[in-house]
Amino acid sequence: MSSGYSSLEEDAEDFFFTARTSFFRRAPQGKPRAGQQDVEKEKETHNYLSKEEIKEKVQKYNLAVTDKLKMTLNSNGIYTGFIKVQMELCRPPQTSQSPGKQAPGGNGCMNTLHISSTNTAGEVIEALLKKFLVTESPAKFALYKRCHREDQVYACKLSDREHPLYLRLVAGPKTDTLSFVLREHEIGEWEAFSLPELQNFLRILDKEEDEQLQNLKKRYTAYKQRLEEALREVWKPD
Repeated sequence: MSSGYSSLEEDAEDFFFTARTSFFRRAPQGKPRAGQQDVEKEKETHNYLSKEEIKEKVQKYNLAVTDKLKMTLNSNGIYTGFIKVQMELCRPPQTSQSPGKQAPGGNGCMNTLHISSTNTAGEVIEALLKKFLVTESPAKFALYKRCHREDQVYACKLSDREHPLYLRLVAGPKTDTLSFVLREHEIGEWEAFSLPELQNFLRILDKEEDEQLQNLKKRYTAYKQRLEEALREVWKPD
């Protein structure tokens, strides 16, 4: 687990992170493409927020909260709060065995995490995988933000260095405006696997190939025997 947050309690339903680093401000990025301007507006404004602006947004956010999951602003400009992440996994992930723990479901499983403004999307993914004792690499998963604007839904994959709590702050507490989703990483078919995993796949393929060849040889051997028997019957002297 990365050093940006504290150790996690085994039986805790939520995850609590401790902010140990200063407020992170990224260098300004290039202007987004026209089709992405609305979806990524938060990313642009993140570069220019002052402590006073953050304070104002946190106060406004807390006034709109209806489920008691408020944000807390520290004197150094770092703030903490909650995000909810929905699991949308196509297949059950590989997990280590542990009583009382279950892997995240493929549809609709929602998890609440308490994080700080310094915690990144990559750290959120690691925390979720650790919570469910998932043994697969975090590189196989991605955190998405789902934005609702003008009766349309936009899904955008977050980079590992983006800050989900900042996106939550800017969007406000309503999940029908912004929500977070964990999915399998949409990358090349083999890029997410380690070298030992790829080597294991090759061994499995070699075994399957050998089995198929043996079955094919048996089929043709049996066919050849039946054909030879038929020929002997035809040429059998009266």
